[in-house]
Amino acid sequence: MPLFSVYHDGSLKSFTSNNQPVYSTVLRVTKKEEEFVFHDIIERPVPSILRGYSAPIRLESNLSDSDLFFLLAHDSDEFNRWEAGQILARKLMLNLVADFQQKKPLVLNPKFVHGLKSILCDSSLDKVFIAKAITLPGEGEIMDMMEVADPDGVHAVRTFIRKQLASELKSELLTTVENNRSPEEYVFNHSNMARRALKNVALAYLASLEHEELTKLALHEYRTATNMTEQFAALAAIAQNPGKTRDDVLADFYNKWQHDFLVVNKWFALQAMSDIPGNVENVRNLLNHPAFDLRNPNKVYSLIGGFCSSPVNFHAKDGSGYQFLGEIVAQLDKINPQVASRLVSAFSRWRRYDETRQTFAKAQLEMIMSANGLSENVFEIASKSLSA
Repeated sequence: MPLFSVYHDGSLKSFTSNNQPVYSTVLRVTKKEEEFVFHDIIERPVPSILRGYSAPIRLESNLSDSDLFFLLAHDSDEFNRWEAGQILARKLMLNLVADFQQKKPLVLNPKFVHGLKSILCDSSLDKVFIAKAITLPGEGEIMDMMEVADPDGVHAVRTFIRKQLASELKSELLTTVENNRSPEEYVFNHSNMARRALKNVALAYLASLEHEELTKLALHEYRTATNMTEQFAALAAIAQNPGKTRDDVLADFYNKWQHDFLVVNKWFALQAMSDIPGNVENVRNLLNHPAFDLRNPNKVYSLIGGFCSSPVNFHAKDGSGYQFLGEIVAQLDKINPQVASRLVSAFSRWRRYDETRQTFAKAQLEMIMSANGLSENVFEIASKSLSA
């Protein structure tokens, strides 16, 4: 049996019977418990486990936060580096939500900023990986980890972290945008897709700061974009901040693309999913837009379905989001019960929220159930949701 040595740079050496080094090997775990002994380790190693995503399993380890921060900043395996960042981000977000609930000041761990900076500044890494690695877990993912989901707390924390990262990494993000602009001719290949993905993520971070010069930068990227991917990404970056600039650019985009129904559906969804305060009223207004048709399932999924995926507005504390969906379902059930039943499923996890939200959501489900001539499709989903 060979002996193995793990070195501080992350390399793994094994030695065969004639003492010849082998720089890579696989440790086979074939029993419930196994022990592997490594010799001649000159300092405490940090294990990078399941390198190359070698097994699609859910792994629990005793890696400390310090270990994870080290892997985030230095691991040569991209999947493990990404995974370390995601684990740390989830922990940070949950801890900060607890601070937010207790009205404590929010403080971002500088080691997390350093880890993302090291990724952002490493030109040897694939740009798609960088774009994924510096993207925070979604709000829905964090709420799924909570005993009682708190949409307001999770949204406040994720917004805080995004703005802190954008502020502290502003110089690096600006350089990223500058170095990854489109060539004049659109090219569809991996390197160009990767470049676009990274630039778009960096631009969204910068625009979140709501600084005038950064808004102008996003406007420049919107106006000079040579392809839909980058133009829509710049639009999305601008659209995250309410105001006249947002309204003007949304109107401009629609005027340019109003004859392409697929693009218009993306335009509806972008506005519906927005986290701007009180967005339910904007969505109500879009119901009357000449391009919207309640009888068109794809438009309904884009606008109404998109709204239901916005934790901060659909789950508004005043119940306005739930009331809006209840009203739409009641109307839509008379037109297309199948589509209406899919929308009702947005209420299916209402018991995961606080008592106030539960009361509002339950009231809408009961209202739907009491409607005259309710379709079997909607009845099935609504009744299961109520009894869940």
